[in-house]
Amino acid sequence: MASNLQKIALLKEHIKSYQDFPKPGILFRDIFSSMLNIEAFKALRDLLIERVRNIDKKVDAIVGLESRGFLLGPLLALEFSLPFVPVRKKGKLPGPVTSVAYTLEYSSDVFEIQKESLKAGQAVIIVDDLLATGGSLKASCDLMSSIKVDVVECLVVMELTELKGRDSVSAPVYSLIQY
Repeated sequence: MASNLQKIALLKEHIKSYQDFPKPGILFRDIFSSMLNIEAFKALRDLLIERVRNIDKKVDAIVGLESRGFLLGPLLALEFSLPFVPVRKKGKLPGPVTSVAYTLEYSSDVFEIQKESLKAGQAVIIVDDLLATGGSLKASCDLMSSIKVDVVECLVVMELTELKGRDSVSAPVYSLIQY
């Protein structure tokens, strides 16, 4: 059985980088490339599950951020028999929603959550693929705070440490890989 360090190395080996995407000066790290290799994808799954298993606080739901959090969050939700709650961009969720505006490295947007998906006092783990400047994770934490939901942890696959995104996030952040 491979160690966590071996799994991280395998995963990192299969994450492709694209220079100048989506605009000049950006080095884009692509999680999808790791999903093309079954062993790397299994390593990713195993590492995420182990991290959540080691959290010693009660968790009521897994929250996934659009769009890559939608791939990772359901894996965790099913593994731990928890509901999966999507946070989507404006206008993509039906019914009453709560919204928050945010700014990213190269754009701004609005996140929304369906009002009936979580209740005040619940605790969640927020899952996404990347922490860069912290805009989307900060916004998702702000969104959870606005509905009085506690964020136990923000769990990301990759973190671009030089951008210091975790400094703007109000909840604890755990990243599998740091660049």
